[in-house]
Formats: sequence, structure tokens, C-alpha cells
Amino acid sequence: MTPTTLFSIIIGLLIANFIFDQILDYVNAKHFKDAIPSDLEDVYETAEYEKSQRYKQEKYRFGRISSSVSLVATLLFFFLNGFEWVDQWARSFSDNQTVIALLFFGLILLASDLLGTPFSYYHTFVIEEKFGFNKTTLKTFLLDKIKGWLMAIVIGGGILAIVIWFYQTAGANFWWYTWIFVTVFSVLMNLFYARLIVPLFNKQTPLEEGPLRSKIESYANQVGFSLQNIFVINGSKRSTKANAYFSGFGREKRVTLYDTLINDLEEEEIVAVLAHEVGHYKKKHIIFNLITSAITTGIMLWLLSIFVGMPVFSEALGVTNPSFHVGFITFGILYTPISEIIGLFMNLLSRKFEYQADNYAKHTFAGEPLLSALKKLSKNSLSNLTPHPFYVFVHYSHPTLLQRLQNLRQD
Repeated sequence: MTPTTLFSIIIGLLIANFIFDQILDYVNAKHFKDAIPSDLEDVYETAEYEKSQRYKQEKYRFGRISSSVSLVATLLFFFLNGFEWVDQWARSFSDNQTVIALLFFGLILLASDLLGTPFSYYHTFVIEEKFGFNKTTLKTFLLDKIKGWLMAIVIGGGILAIVIWFYQTAGANFWWYTWIFVTVFSVLMNLFYARLIVPLFNKQTPLEEGPLRSKIESYANQVGFSLQNIFVINGSKRSTKANAYFSGFGREKRVTLYDTLINDLEEEEIVAVLAHEVGHYKKKHIIFNLITSAITTGIMLWLLSIFVGMPVFSEALGVTNPSFHVGFITFGILYTPISEIIGLFMNLLSRKFEYQADNYAKHTFAGEPLLSALKKLSKNSLSNLTPHPFYVFVHYSHPTLLQRLQNLRQD
């Protein structure tokens, strides 16, 4: 295959992916004004539903603009030999391949982030502010950016340097070492994410003694779930939207409740949400996801080892010096269709797991408090109650509210 042909395929994939997403978003947007299903009529009052419609429409229009700008910028970078320029710039500082790769990816990711920052700012301080969600201050916004950059340098740069070292020392067999390293790193991150990463951005405090903690501990004892770590995170620092999540396993397992969740829900509803999270643990969904992720990562790295060293992968992007970092860019784009298919499969499994966790909460605690909680959370976040089925199939990791209601009300 010639570099020109491969370049055409790359551009074709970028454009095709954009068009597919635009069509899917458009089809989904056509359903924004559908009548609310009778089972969900109690979620919104008329004024609230009209507000949710405006919110969805505004986000849809904003998404079209931001994705279009991103595509145009990407295509210009490709057609104006941006990769060659960045590669030569990086090589002007060092002859070391690791340093060159770090500078190469660093500049591209920084430029991409800076391009996206005005859109991120507008989404946070205009759209989210307009509809009453935003609690982020400009100081927090900027600090989050800086912390994100530092994490990318330390963690992302460290991982990249190790992978390149594997490539330089093991050649095509580097994928084995990289696979083991990434898998171990993923497990450690799952274990210690809440302890090491979250505190960089949010304050976590143990749930204070009181009726809520007593109810949670009573439920945990009832289902044989050892739970010492119950934390409250200051999600209200950035948004009024609520959430809860489970992380870690073994001694490091913990449940984290957003303070907004505690403010929005009744105690019985909070315990029901927690029971759902416990269901994920009891059904071993976390372990399954780690194993599945390790398998798909191994397949991706094996394919990468076959193609990344081919000179045509660098030449297709107009780069005169073939290298691992440029070949990785080309491979990443060509891998997109496979990644999308894997994503569909993972979303399908995720939705199945959500049903299982809902059922666990229903059978070990109660279904109605969970359903009530889901309705309140949907209302408070102005969620879309009438998404297009195909949009759900492609993008949703959770079933729709209507689907979860129907499942919870089954005998």
C-alpha cells in the first residue's frame, strides 16, 4: 500500500466517523420533543420539561459546532503536514527517541487541549450556568486544567517512556511487556484511584455518624458486605449534578457519595443507590471489566506490534523519519472501527450489568426507593427521557430510565 492510499484511508475514516456521529446526533435530536412515556409523566412538571428541552437543544447545537471545529482543525493539521513540522521541532531538541516522542505527543496534546479550552469554558460557564448546574469558579476551572496537564506529564509521559523503552529493547515483542505493565497499572489504579487521584481534585470526608450511616451499615451487614470506607465527596464544588460510585476491591473497596446526592435524595433512596453499587461488586462486574479490558488491550497491542514499525505508517502522515510515535498515531486512527465495535459490545454488557445491579438492589433492599432515586436524579440533571433507540445502542452505557423502570417493576 502506498503512503498516498493510506493517507486517503485515514482522512476517509476521520470524515466517515464525523458524519456518522452527526447523523446519529440529528436523529436523536428529532426525538427531543416526543411525548413523555406515561410511566415517566411524574418526573417533570410542564415548566421543568420545557427547560429540559431547551437544555438538550442547546447542548446539541453546541456539540455540532465544537465537533465541526475539531474536524476542520484536524484536517488542516493533516493536509498542512503538521505531523512533520512537530516531529522536526521535537528532533531539534534531542536525538533520543524517548525525548522526541514525549515532546511530539506533548505539543500535539497541549495544542488540542488549548483548542478545546474555549469550548469547555463556554459549556461550563455559559450553558451549565444558564441552566443552574454550574458551581465551578474560574479559579477551580484553571486549577483543574493545570492539574490535568501535570498528571498527563507525570503519568502519561511516564507510561509512554516505559512503552518506548520496551519497544527499543524488545522490538516486535514489546507488546507482551507493555500488556503486562498496562494490566498491572490498571489494577493498581482501580485499587488506589480514590486514595491517590481523587484528592487532587476533590475533598473526601468519611460519612459522619448518624441515621444515614447506620442504615448503610445495617444494609451492608445484612448482605454480608464488609464496608468500612464510606466517603462523601464535595461534588457541589463543580456542579449541582449528583452521583455515587464504587471503587477498589479487598481492603481498598469504598463507596463514595456526592454531597449533592445526599442533599437531593431521601435516606431510603440513598441506601437503594448504594445497594445498586454493592450489586456491581457482588456480581463481580468490576473484576469482569478489568479482565475484558486486559484482553482487548492485549489484542490492540498485538496488532500495534505488527504495524507500528512499517515505514508507510509514518510516510502516510508526511513524516520523513519513520518512528514509533508517528506510527502509533496512524495505527490509532486505523484502529478506530475496531475500537467502535468493541465499544458497542462493552456498552451492551454494561447495560446488562446495570440491570443486574438494579435487580440486586430490588431483591436485597427495595425497588421503589431505587426507582424514586433514579427519577429524581434524571429530573435534577434534565435528562433526556426519549432518546432514539439506536443512539442508546451506540452511546449509552446505562439503560434508559424507562427501561430501568420496566425492569424494576417486573416480578
